[in-house]
Formats: sequence, structure tokens, C-alpha cells
Amino acid sequence: MNVAARLEGVAEPGGICISIRVQEDVRDKLDVAFEDMGEQKLKNIALPVRVYRVRLGEAVVKAAPALALPNKPSIAVLPFQNMSGDAEQDYFADGIVEEIITALSNLRWLFVIARNSSFTYKGRAVDVKQVGHELGVRYVLEGSVRKAANRVRITGQLIDASTAAHLWADRFEGGLEDIFDLQDQVTASVVGAIAPKLEQAEIERAKRKPTDSLDAYDNFLRGLASVHQGSREASTEALRLFHRAIELDSDFASAYGMAAWCFAWRKWDGFTSDRLQETAEATRLARRAAELGKDDAVALAAAGYAFAFVAHNLDDGAALIDRALMLNRNLAMAWQSSGWVRVFLGEPDLAIEHLVHAIRLSPFDRLIFRALGGTAYAHFFAGRLDEASSWADRSFRERPSYIPAVRIAAASHALAGRLEESEKAMAYLRQHDPALRVSNLKQLLPLRRTEDSAKFADGLRKAGLPE
Repeated sequence: MNVAARLEGVAEPGGICISIRVQEDVRDKLDVAFEDMGEQKLKNIALPVRVYRVRLGEAVVKAAPALALPNKPSIAVLPFQNMSGDAEQDYFADGIVEEIITALSNLRWLFVIARNSSFTYKGRAVDVKQVGHELGVRYVLEGSVRKAANRVRITGQLIDASTAAHLWADRFEGGLEDIFDLQDQVTASVVGAIAPKLEQAEIERAKRKPTDSLDAYDNFLRGLASVHQGSREASTEALRLFHRAIELDSDFASAYGMAAWCFAWRKWDGFTSDRLQETAEATRLARRAAELGKDDAVALAAAGYAFAFVAHNLDDGAALIDRALMLNRNLAMAWQSSGWVRVFLGEPDLAIEHLVHAIRLSPFDRLIFRALGGTAYAHFFAGRLDEASSWADRSFRERPSYIPAVRIAAASHALAGRLEESEKAMAYLRQHDPALRVSNLKQLLPLRRTEDSAKFADGLRKAGLPE
């Protein structure tokens, strides 16, 4: 009832909005269409809720066509069920899955769906055939985590998504002090089930521990749970948790990288309070992440993006992200960051290539609005205004609070002569980013090509942005 009451505020006047649980119950029983509005943050509801708009009198939306299987083994690791009876321990179960995905992603011969797309199935009863159909993978790994006192039990089962046949199942138990060894066992067993002839050396390469400090890792996981919530308070809490992880383990490269990444998000969302101070701190954290994480793709990708976007150091940022992709070709976050940095560098077509690949790796990603928005900017600077506004609208629909999509929508519509649409976008932009001016656009986007800066400024000026 609480969710239903909050959905009233999301719905259009006279319209109907429902949660994903209701949509799943009625989609095959009612002759109505549903429009996916993405995850919405509802007042007084702890977690984002995926919302659907009911389209009365329209044809029922048909199931999305199956994605083509990659030309190599492919897998999605679904969220493990938290069997501890304590909802506060969800982050722990999620962290187990995060580590398995990261370990598997280091195998270049394996196509691995990114965490954020896999986690759209969290809390849902799923059909593995449907998961394989929707994500375009051959295998699905699911399981559970039961944590009690200082003991933990992890169960897992590998399923062929095309036949629903169980290929492997196992259970691992141990003390919390052995949690990384348990993760290694699960990863090694999964890899062995997919490719029995795989050399043990490759299995060993999949065993990656981000830190030997359980307390540091605990804070790191909690920081990850906060970083993408999209509010000033959440970004502040994420920074606190990442800094606590660094205090406990001063060599924790990923914690430095994600702390630097937080400052990039604060800049995008307009939460920066002291630009010079935050730029200096982001640069310090990114530099430390790069020093410590020479073989850590997450640390390098996060640090590289902070260097490029916050510190406007495009060359060093691009180099770090390129190294991250050399280490882990399946890291959607790195492909997204690379796409954005290519936008900044004035390479729009390459940017689109990288961003589209990020979307393919993680088609249901919580951060897909970021890839969609980057694609809009790339089309804009390539002179394709219709495509730019279309991708911007898609990004905005995924996350209406994502102001960068509104900026490029306003500029695209204005230069294409769609003044009514550009004025509407500008009104929204001025309401949510009142400090923005043509004169401070260069502080916002580190665009290398002067013609790109001039075009962006001209579009927003024509849309009505003050000088």
C-alpha cells in the first residue's frame, strides 16, 4: 500500500502506474500495454522501484526479441538469495556475487553480463530460460548465502539457460575469516564446469582478492551500495564508507578509485560544494588508485574517469581506462567511461562504439542512462541532431534526475529548430540546475575540440541559457 500511494505521484493525471511485481502478475492476463519507466526513487521507500506506466487501449507490448548469443561462452550471475533472515545483510550476499562476476570477467574467453543488469532480477522469481532470452547468455548461475554468527554457507548451481538443465551444483561452508577462499572455490568450480579442459593456471587467475581486510571489504561493499543512489546524502555516505575502507587497508586500490568516482558523480549531479577542493581530492584519490591498482580494472577505470572528467586530464584518464580494458574486456563500467572520455576527446564515432558495447554487456544496467546519455552527446558532436535528441530522451526516461541528458536534449532541439521542445527542456534544466550559465560550461565538460565547446554553447544559448 505504501508503494501504491507513492506511485500516484509518479503517474500522469488520469494515468496508472504499477510496480514491477504487479506488472509481472498481470501482464499475461490483461489486454493492456505497459511502458517501462525504469527504476524510480519513491519517497520513504528504501530501495528504488521499477515502475511501469499502463497504456490503456494500446496493443500489448510483445516480449523483446532474444539477444543473439555471443561467439564465446556467456554467463549471467544472478543475485544470490540472502537466507540469513536479516535484510541488512543483503549487501553481504550482493558482495559475494560481485566478486564472482569480477573473477569470471577476468577470463577473456568468457562473455559475462555486468552486475547491474544481473541485479535487475533481485527479489524476483525467475525462469532461467527467460533470463537467457533477455540477457543473451547460454549459462545462468544462481545460489544463496546463509550467514550466522561467524559462519557462512554459500550454495550455487549452474544452469544451461536453453534447456534449464542443471550442469553443476555445490555447497561451500566456512568461517568468515575464510570468505575469500570460499569465493575462490565457487569461481573455480563454475569455470571448471563451463570448460572442463581449462588449464588450472587460468582458474588461478580468476581468483582475485581486492583486500585481505574483511572490515575494509565490508565498508567497501556498503559504499558500493550507496554510490549509485543518486542523492547528495548517498554520495556523502559512500565517500565516508570508502574512506573508512582506506583507513583499514591503506593499499585498497578499488576503494581509492571508487572514492574518486564519487566526486565525478557529485559533479554530474550538481552536488559539488567547493570545486577546487573537490577537484584536488578527486585527483589525489585517482592518482593513488592508479599507483596501487596497476592490475585492478575497477580501480583504473574509476580513477581514469575521475582524472578526465573532474580534473580535465584527458590523456592520463584515457590511458588508465585503456589499461583497465586490457585487464578486463567484460567490465561495462570501463566501456562506459571509455565512451565518455572519447566524447571529451572529440572522437564521437569511437565513443558510440564503446558505449553501445557497454550496453550490450549490461543491457539492464542501473547505469544505462549514463551510456544512453553519452551516446546522445557523441551524436550531437558528430552533427546528428535527431539521433542526439532521441538518445537524450531515452536517457531521461531511464532516469529523470539525470541532468546531463536534459542539457544535450535542449541543445539538440534548439540547433535542429525545434524551439518548443528546446524551451521545455531548458525550463526543466533551469529549475534543477539554476547555477548553469554559458560562461561556466567549460568547467562542466572537458571538451578538447574548440568547435565542440562552441557548438554546445551555441545550442544551449539558443535554447535560452543565460550568458
